[in-house]
Amino acid sequence: MNAILISVLQFINLIISIYVWVVIIAALITWVQPNPYNPIVQFLWNVTEPVYRWIRRYIPTRFGGFDIAPIILILALEFLQILINNIIMSL
Repeated sequence: MNAILISVLQFINLIISIYVWVVIIAALITWVQPNPYNPIVQFLWNVTEPVYRWIRRYIPTRFGGFDIAPIILILALEFLQILINNIIMSL
């Protein structure tokens, strides 16, 4: 039973790592003028913007034209990964 739980937690950890990279790529793409009709840009927008909106609802994230929602999201995801790794180590 522990092996299954460890495998599930490692899979969740992998998904979180992939999502962190998606957030980083989406943040980097906003620095240029991306074509909003590009399928990659639309995918990145659809995957990250709902989470950004949820963060912005509770925390003011705009400071001088700079949006820190991606940074807050990455920090939260990294904290979650540390928590998952600690759970895995304790099993």
